[in-house]
Amino acid sequence: MDTENRSAAPGAVPEEDMPDTDLLRDALRQVDDPELGIDIVSLGLVAALRVQPGRIELDLIPTSPSCPMGEQLVDDAATALEALAPSGCVVDVGLVDEPVWTPERMSPVARMRFGW
Repeated sequence: MDTENRSAAPGAVPEEDMPDTDLLRDALRQVDDPELGIDIVSLGLVAALRVQPGRIELDLIPTSPSCPMGEQLVDDAATALEALAPSGCVVDVGLVDEPVWTPERMSPVARMRFGW
């Protein structure tokens, strides 16, 4: 996985101090794909979201291998997660090649918006 470590080295962050995945996923709903104008969760770009003591990891799927907005999406998603991460928590966000993104990954509302 191609990742970007955006926080300081991990400290001893107890599991009970870590945000849950539902809260983090809600934060990611505020991150829009700048080309499509819809959030990355509804687009189906979130491949995996893992929370461990002291660490949050997010794998994003680009809509195409040459997606020009990939790095911006990584940065914007990392910023959204860091806002909820406790002090000393590492936030690791990267783009992955698999699974491959297809329109079927989109929410029903997003597919309707694009006429799919």
